[in-house]
Amino acid sequence: MNFSTVLDDSVAKIQATANQLETANHYPRNISQGKKNWNTVAVRDWTSGFWPGVLWYAYEHSHDEGIRQQAERFTQPIECIASPPALDHDIGFMVFCSFGHGFRLTGNESYRAVCLQAANTLATLYNPSVGTILSWPHEKALQHNTIIDNMMNLELLFWAAKNGGSKLLYDIAVKHAETCMSTVVRPDFSTYHVGIFDPDNGAFIKGVTHQGYADDSQWARGQGWAIYGYAICYRETGNPTFLEVSQKAAEVFLNRLPEDGIPYWDFDDPSIPKAPKDASAAAIAACGMLELATLVEDHDSVAQYTGVARSIIRSLSLEPYLSGDTNQALLLHSTGHHPKGTEIDVPIIYADYYYMEALLRLRRLSD
Repeated sequence: MNFSTVLDDSVAKIQATANQLETANHYPRNISQGKKNWNTVAVRDWTSGFWPGVLWYAYEHSHDEGIRQQAERFTQPIECIASPPALDHDIGFMVFCSFGHGFRLTGNESYRAVCLQAANTLATLYNPSVGTILSWPHEKALQHNTIIDNMMNLELLFWAAKNGGSKLLYDIAVKHAETCMSTVVRPDFSTYHVGIFDPDNGAFIKGVTHQGYADDSQWARGQGWAIYGYAICYRETGNPTFLEVSQKAAEVFLNRLPEDGIPYWDFDDPSIPKAPKDASAAAIAACGMLELATLVEDHDSVAQYTGVARSIIRSLSLEPYLSGDTNQALLLHSTGHHPKGTEIDVPIIYADYYYMEALLRLRRLSD
């Protein structure tokens, strides 16, 4: 499969969608069953950063100035998220996927300043008694809660510590990863969705789920976050234990994949094989595998991770997962919050984001 051609087609579709969106405060999130166009959300929705991130990826491939202007248009309103108070851990997803890529691709110093401010704001959620960042301040009944998704937001802290921010940001990220490694990550390297801690003495109380099938089941997207998040932590610290967690988490994920390489939304849903799939989990895990491939030293592991990621993205680039002319999205068949009955078997924006990232990574490998 020629991933450059797939990227060309994706960029054309992304550009057409951007031109149809009325204002910069309408951020694509999902597409309802049978509909063509994105349902949009306001800037403070946790998914707002993924659409400008998609645009920045499209610009990275195409170098099209019109797409760059669209990326800037949708990035700028997210600046408000960088300032306190921190409403949740998703500051990293919202700001680093937008302003972070903007700075990486343009060198715009104002973008760097926003990312640094966002890192400082995210750090205000850190509880030193626990050793993790609080994920959902609004969930008072969950005491100090930390979700596996939060591993992805540590990248903002690592980046900030290298780009003018305090070294304390690095220390917070490391401690968060270490604490989750012995609590949210289970002994068999599967993961809980949510870890509950005593906010005063830091004791780990229990692991539960919010978006998975059951407290002790394996929610597919959560395992993808673990693979990718711990790979990033190893890249930034050189701590071999982080690499081991990422690789073992990848092993758990790969051992449970169905034949087409796209996971069911939760590996333990008893309705499998009639359960919905989650293309977003597949794309996230593929990115994690491609990150791992840049970090391991032995040739066999590099080949394994690259090959698996290539296979996953190839599956996503064909029917029934590729949207084609079905609607504005790139990918079909993602699952957001199954227990709540929302975003089940529909296109979701973060699936497109990680799909674009994986395509770009694979294109670079073939250049």
